[in-house]
Amino acid sequence: MAAQTNERRSRAWFGATGRTGMTHRSWMRNQGFGPDVFDGRPVIGIATTWSELAPCNAHLHRVAEAVKRGVWQAGGFPLEFPALALGETMLRPTAMFYRNLLAMEAEEMMRANPLDGVVLLSGCDKTTPGLLMAAASVDLPAIMVTGGPMLNGKFRGQDIGSGTHVWKFEAELKAGRMTPEECFFAEGCMSRSNGHCMTMGTASTMACVAEALGMQLPGSATWPAVDARRYETAQEAGRRIVAMVEEDLRISKILTREAFENAIRTNAAIGGSTNAIVHLLALAGRVGVELTLDDFDTLARPVPTLVNLMPSGKYLMEDFCYAGGLPVVLRQLAEGGLLHNDQITVTGRSIAENNANAECWNRDVITTLEEPFQPPDTGTAVLRGNLAPNGAVIKRSAASPHLLKHEGRALVFDSPEEYHAVADDPDLDVDPTDVIVIRYAGPKGYPGMPEVSNVPLPAKLLKAGVTDMVRICDGRMSGTGYGTVVLHVSPEAAVGGPLALVRTGDRIILDVPARTLHVDLSDEELERRRAEWTPPPQRYTSGYAWLYTEHVTQAHEGADFDFLRGSRGHAVPRESH
Repeated sequence: MAAQTNERRSRAWFGATGRTGMTHRSWMRNQGFGPDVFDGRPVIGIATTWSELAPCNAHLHRVAEAVKRGVWQAGGFPLEFPALALGETMLRPTAMFYRNLLAMEAEEMMRANPLDGVVLLSGCDKTTPGLLMAAASVDLPAIMVTGGPMLNGKFRGQDIGSGTHVWKFEAELKAGRMTPEECFFAEGCMSRSNGHCMTMGTASTMACVAEALGMQLPGSATWPAVDARRYETAQEAGRRIVAMVEEDLRISKILTREAFENAIRTNAAIGGSTNAIVHLLALAGRVGVELTLDDFDTLARPVPTLVNLMPSGKYLMEDFCYAGGLPVVLRQLAEGGLLHNDQITVTGRSIAENNANAECWNRDVITTLEEPFQPPDTGTAVLRGNLAPNGAVIKRSAASPHLLKHEGRALVFDSPEEYHAVADDPDLDVDPTDVIVIRYAGPKGYPGMPEVSNVPLPAKLLKAGVTDMVRICDGRMSGTGYGTVVLHVSPEAAVGGPLALVRTGDRIILDVPARTLHVDLSDEELERRRAEWTPPPQRYTSGYAWLYTEHVTQAHEGADFDFLRGSRGHAVPRESH
């Protein structure tokens, strides 16, 4: 049943009598709004993460205009407001350090203002989960519009992918097979339009995950940022959010346990980023859904990788879109019994209904369940052992098969900077069987759990033709990255996790099929080393960095702030006049 006009939150502002109502209405009218916009129609907030400092999101002001057209068409009153823009390519120490700040800021702005529903405009990696976390904690009707991927990169007659080819070109440069001038030219061929990474990196992954959760309109995850249909989709989202307010279709009705299970299986099917794990865990914590790290292993195991995209494959998001996009994947999963087909979405229909008519136009890009790009159990694996009591993850589809069972000598570094300082040393004591350990790069340790785990191989090995080796880290890896990299080791070294106790020369035993990660040390030896271990000094005594390091949870809990878990609802704050 549609919500009645006098039940809308915005009426407490614009429908108020006396001085309170006069204040709210009169100041809004300085923007040229006529009195009719205060007639009780739904007030729709458009949370935009537009910023020229966040290149992936630099076109969202145009997307916002399309959303506004749709809101006006449907009889709503659109009001755009800024949210913290997080560009992974610019922010230091990492955009992940600020994801929780975005979620906290946007949550308070949604609750504190006269909004009946919100449209969330995102693009780069952390803006999508940050805005979803904020909206989940407020629990208003909400719909997400991601900004879309860039067009395919083009270099020397070949498609190149953002991020993925950065790592490849870096390796070629270190190996002496590419010149600095060639790399400089190639970088201008990689990012040639508005939009986020066009590989299946974290930005593309989270756009697809948002659609699989039911928070985006069908097909909207994959339209390129510069495609006219990106703006058509945004306009449709503006119309739809007004209807969602009328239907009282709030985010808590969409983000159920079943929706998260759909998202996890979809992430496996698209060969998505491991970063989706920390974001989904954090988001589940906001809506009170029980979700654990092991769910990502258990639910993903029966799902084959269907999408042939970089970094696991050869195509890019533009190709994925023209092949039929995510609706094709969702239809196949639904028909294969791998989705909760009745799960409601922002359309008001089920996820199966949304995608029932999806057709594939290129089976080399989107394969079938019967003949998949990669077989089941090639997605994210969750590892446990005395080196990761609370878990670690590895993206199997991006790893080298011959290294999935491996034993080697640990080569330990206390920061990525410490490793980079010696990585090019021709006399570095390293061979291809060694295991590079980068630690103190977790949520508290760096801080912010940066994307530093896929460090380049030592230059001497690259020049010898080595293309991969095992790397272990308590930080993250870019979703555009690849290689046999164990990530998110929990607990992290900075809080005394076992990774802090490893020394160069110890034997590391990795067995991905068995889901184990061990250091060949007895419990007694680990305890002896623990007694000798000294925690790193607290670097921050004030400001946001202090707040972050004091309250961030571990990777297996989503790296959210402990005090932000749960939904605080959208109760109207007290009047100030």
